[in-house]
Amino acid sequence: MNTMRHIQANGLRSSGALLVAAGLLATGCSPGGSTTDAALAALPRSTPTALSAYYGQELRWRDCGVPGFECSTMKAPLDYEKPDSGDVKLAVARKKATGPGKRLGSLLVNPGGPGGSAVGYLQSYAALGYPAEVRARYDMVAVDPRGVARSEPVECLDGREMDAYTQTDITPDDQRETDQLAAAFKKFAGGCESRSGTILPHVSTIEAARDMDILRAVLGDKKLTYVGASYGTFLGATYAGLYPERVGRLVLDGAMDPTLAARQLNEEQTAGFETAFRSFAEDCVKHQDCPLGGPGTTAEAAGKNLKAFFQQLDAAPLAGGSTDGRRLTESLATIGVIAAMYDEGSWGQLRGALTAAMKEKDGTSLLALADSYYERGEKGSYSNLMFANAAVNCLDLPAAFTSPEQVEQSLPAFEKASPVFGEGLAWSSLNCAYWPVPPTGKAHRIEATGAAPIVVVGTTRDPATPYRWAEALADQLSSGRLLTYEGDGHTAYGRGSECVDSAINRYLIEGTAPKDGTRCS
Repeated sequence: MNTMRHIQANGLRSSGALLVAAGLLATGCSPGGSTTDAALAALPRSTPTALSAYYGQELRWRDCGVPGFECSTMKAPLDYEKPDSGDVKLAVARKKATGPGKRLGSLLVNPGGPGGSAVGYLQSYAALGYPAEVRARYDMVAVDPRGVARSEPVECLDGREMDAYTQTDITPDDQRETDQLAAAFKKFAGGCESRSGTILPHVSTIEAARDMDILRAVLGDKKLTYVGASYGTFLGATYAGLYPERVGRLVLDGAMDPTLAARQLNEEQTAGFETAFRSFAEDCVKHQDCPLGGPGTTAEAAGKNLKAFFQQLDAAPLAGGSTDGRRLTESLATIGVIAAMYDEGSWGQLRGALTAAMKEKDGTSLLALADSYYERGEKGSYSNLMFANAAVNCLDLPAAFTSPEQVEQSLPAFEKASPVFGEGLAWSSLNCAYWPVPPTGKAHRIEATGAAPIVVVGTTRDPATPYRWAEALADQLSSGRLLTYEGDGHTAYGRGSECVDSAINRYLIEGTAPKDGTRCS
């Protein structure tokens, strides 16, 4: 799976609840345009001559069509190793500081993914829902990373092809089903290559981090102030590793551990979903309407009941209530359950969806949860979230597995990590084996020696980015400060903990980082 997402308390996850504005990009800019004094002041002395035009460009802001927001287009080199070989156009949006108080600069936000739209996140949540005192002092800014949403998006499959892909059996029982799964991954990868061959080799996290430095400069900020969630923590940490002297106030919430190879990352994330499921199950069985068992049922027994339900769906999918005849398969039901693990506020919704499916043979609600995860629209179209997700992940790290035989050998370890989800998530990790572009990154430590204090936030029962990852990243970073939230759900800032929010707000506004090891509930 290797999918890192960010959630807000008012929705399944931020990227699933976005209200995306049409016609966002009204105009463009040119590296050869006029240069602002602020951009010149923010231009690093070490900037290669070939990149000077990009760092010196002037953004031309226009109305987004969303009240209070301005939008523009920034140019960056398609290939940083050959900056004269063409450009990539990146969508940028901002909402200016509301005042009162002295403006502190720009606050860049990223919701994770990889593949989540930062511009959509800004417009639907961050620039409206971040604490008022933060919005008063900062221009709230977002850029869709290259290959994502409005920034020359990676495209792979059309809606019908994606429907078929999401229904593919991810727990093959024999060689025929194994071959079908491999064929689905190959078709997905081939579609990405045929539709997005130019951008596909250039959507790595390192390139996205370099784009953020250009944006920092053209906004006139000498240092980067940034809040990144989930995968956004890897993007922020990568930036810090590249430009430690340009780190301002960085918050990395729901952290990833950059030292992990793909297989270990996927296996530990699988264990994270099991931890989250056990918390859900312990809550579910307290309710009389829990379909996984009544009061006194253990989380282990509830997990066996859910796994048995998945196996029933493998043999006989349920009607999904969709006008196009889609049915709730084992793979879609699994994703529907996983979607609700991101936020404990969705547990009641999941309990109802499981009740309808397991007792009433109605898969409508569980299918809707899966559709929210995949960002599938009512008319059958998909956002490019899953396409960009695969493109970035397969470029950033060598594949977890290179053959079905390797997956089969790993099954005991994955099923130990999660009796409920292990088998399906192990097979899902095969997707990069057939990727048409070789990886350009590898697992590595990020120390960012010389950077200002960086706040790393970890949630103890986080499903998608296990708490251990936050501990590991805070330990790696030379200036890392670990802030722990003892609770459920994915990420912590803005999710109801006054302790967490106060610590981060103080850091963003006053520059005072919390003491390393601070714990909140």
